[in-house]
This record gives sequence, C-alpha cells and structure tokens, in this order.
Amino acid sequence: MDFLTLLHKQKTILLDGAMGTQLDKRGLMSRGRNNLDAPEAVLEIHQKYAKCGCDALTTNTLTMNRIYIETHNVGVCTREVNRAGVELARQAANKHQYVLGDISSTGQLLEPYGTYRESQFYDAFKEQAEILAEAGVDGFIIETMFDLREALCALQACKGNFSLPVIVSIAFATETKGARTIMGNSAQQCAQSLTDAGADVIGANCGELDPAQMAAVVSLFRSATTLPILAQPNAGKPKLVGEKTVFEMTPEPFAGGIAECLHAGARLVGGCCGTTPEHIRAVAAMLGWE
Repeated sequence: MDFLTLLHKQKTILLDGAMGTQLDKRGLMSRGRNNLDAPEAVLEIHQKYAKCGCDALTTNTLTMNRIYIETHNVGVCTREVNRAGVELARQAANKHQYVLGDISSTGQLLEPYGTYRESQFYDAFKEQAEILAEAGVDGFIIETMFDLREALCALQACKGNFSLPVIVSIAFATETKGARTIMGNSAQQCAQSLTDAGADVIGANCGELDPAQMAAVVSLFRSATTLPILAQPNAGKPKLVGEKTVFEMTPEPFAGGIAECLHAGARLVGGCCGTTPEHIRAVAAMLGWE
C-alpha cells in the first residue's frame, strides 16, 4: 500500500516528532549536515521514533535545498546530504512505515521583499525533490513555511515533476484574526490556494502556537478545504531562557492538545520543535495504539 492509499484508507495517521531539537540536545547543532557528520545520531533518533508506532518517518533534510545551503555556508553537497537523509530514515523504518522527504524554506525572501525570483525557488525545490524521489521517499512533506508564495513554489516543483503525494504545512504566528503567518497569509488563504494548487494534505506546524491554539487553525482549515489536515505543534510555545529557546510542555498535556486537534478535524498528527519520542509515544497511547 502506498502512502496516498494510506491517506484514503486510514482515519488517523501518526507522524514522528522533532529531529532538530533532538540533535541540539546531543550538542549537534548543524542539523541536516549531521546526515554526513554524525549519521549514527540521526539514525538513533529515527529508530526511537520508529519504535513509538508512528506511520511515517521524516527525513532530516529540512532546509537542505541549494539556496539555503549556499547562503548559510552549510558546506555540504546538496545531493549527498539529501540522499544520506533518505537512507538513514529508510534504515530505521520497519516494513510498515513510510518515509517522507522533508522540504522547507530557502531562508530567503522573494521579490519585492528580497532579491529572489519565484523561478529560482522553484528550481531549488525541484532539485531537492528530485534527489529525494530518486533516493526512494514515499512522499514529500513541505513544512515550516512562513510565506504562502514560497510554499506554492515548493508544491509546484513537487507536483509538476513527480507522482508522489505532497503534504504542505504552514507555520502560523497567531491563531487570531483568521490565523496569520509572519508574512500575513491567513489560514483560509493558505487552505484555498494550496488546495487549488494540488496539495494532497494541508496543515500547520511549528510557529508560535501551542497545541490547543493549533486546533483553532485546524478548524479554520476544515471550513476552507475538504483535504486531509495535518497538525504538528511544538511542545508548547517557545520560551527564551538565557540564550536558549526551550519548549516545556510534557508528553501528557501535549497528547491532550493533539486530541483537540483531532477533534477539530485533523487526520494526520505528530510533533515539531521540542517534541521527543516520549511525546509521540504519549500520542500513540492516547490513540489507543499501545
């Protein structure tokens, strides 16, 4: 059964939790580069999520597109780091688990706010998606997008060139006034535009919201689209303690927040920043899967 069939057949789909903040705890701050520099740590984190009973693992390739790599001096080969990301997730996944290729922001702004054209973003996303697809992912997850225009560039690059299902997840700064990204995009605008552009799933992740607030965004999505909806909140609102950003929500209340997201209409759930295998295990227990 392919991932698109799973979307149609299974009522609730459980994804994994955070990779970046798990690597940070191990002192490995270079995120995607760790696929090459510390593959054993990335594999261990994937394996711990796999044991939680989730349906899919997400590759550690969040911002590993050429524009981000070059403008942030990551110093890796785009092809090598993305292929390694897929191979590590696939190695950890059991025969019933899927692997989703993770795509996210370039870290730059489109004209007129920045210097990049949509065609440049499209080309960067197409290149990354092609590498992920060739390496054997079961679908794409475009996530932590703050700008609807950038999300649409990534979606078009995936849907226009590959037959794999595509999840698109937006990061919201507030759930009030129709929910807004930092670029001012509303939940309704995102839902309608992404639906029209051919997304298979739309959703929300990361941002400045706690799980209960994300449930409010899910409700707004539900009123604007018939597509399956994803909710992957952080482990509570981010807090700055000294020079570190911390997430303090423990697994049980997090699972309670996920239950609110499901009640609001989400069908795919998981965790973003600050979540751990224990958070995902608590969600699995709430679902009655353990």
